[in-house]
Amino acid sequence: MEGEPSIADVVLHPVRLRIIQQLGGRELTTAELRKELPDITQATLYRHVSALIDAEIVTVVDERRVRGTIERTLALGERMAHVGQDDLDAVSDAELRNAFVSFLGVLGEEFDKFIDSGDRNLRNYLGFGASPVYVTTDDLAEIQEKFSALLAPYQAEKDDAIRITFGTTLIPSPPANP
Repeated sequence: MEGEPSIADVVLHPVRLRIIQQLGGRELTTAELRKELPDITQATLYRHVSALIDAEIVTVVDERRVRGTIERTLALGERMAHVGQDDLDAVSDAELRNAFVSFLGVLGEEFDKFIDSGDRNLRNYLGFGASPVYVTTDDLAEIQEKFSALLAPYQAEKDDAIRITFGTTLIPSPPANP
């Protein structure tokens, strides 16, 4: 579509990023989404959900009448894809920093929910770490493609599985000054 905003324009907003992360791999009603994001006012949440729907990043998979209003069930849409290099190049440093801090904030919220649950058995699912790798842009594209294929079978809800947040970051190291 001509005039369509880039994925980065839509997704790299702190509230929208949090909505997308909540929907990852599951369908939520707007009421369930409000419970997951209690610090976001209803009006703000609905405004950002609408922007994500308009950009086809979020889709409405079901609607039903509840007490005189229409309750929508949401999921990630067809357009939810990788933010491309052109999109990243068009974003200011401040916008990119804000998006990254929002991403880290969501990870922190998920960690807090885990700790606050008091369920020590969930520690069987906990892990975090960092490992340097040496790649070319072609290597990175191959890794990302294989990684996406590896995770695909685990990104839909199953009755016998719990949802975990699996976060990845790629942060290039600037060359050392000689």
